[in-house]
Amino acid sequence: MADPELEAIRQRRMQELMAQRGGANQQNASQQKAQEDAKQEAEERRQMMLAQILSSEARERLSRIALVKPDKARGVEDVLLRAAQTGGISEKVSEERLISLLEQINTQTTKQTKVTIQRRRSVLDDDD
Repeated sequence: MADPELEAIRQRRMQELMAQRGGANQQNASQQKAQEDAKQEAEERRQMMLAQILSSEARERLSRIALVKPDKARGVEDVLLRAAQTGGISEKVSEERLISLLEQINTQTTKQTKVTIQRRRSVLDDDD
């Protein structure tokens, strides 16, 4: 006899839980959108600053580098922006100056590669 009442209580509780989840998802979505907007705005400001300090040829070369090695291009951009903020760059960076900067960074960050060869021993080989 209490089954219909119990079922009604369960239904209301499920609706309450669904409403709470829906509200939480909307908050998360709005927070995520705000974060994405902030990231996009920061990236736009970064690109505008780079456009101000790089010549068109240097910007093209840096974009080509970014296609192949995005982390290296990002590092070069960081170095250029820091130099511009501290006053280390007085004029637009030419392609030749960018190339010399890239060469300096390459000499500082050379990676040593190590190759080890492990030979498999055959079951038939008897080293005893």
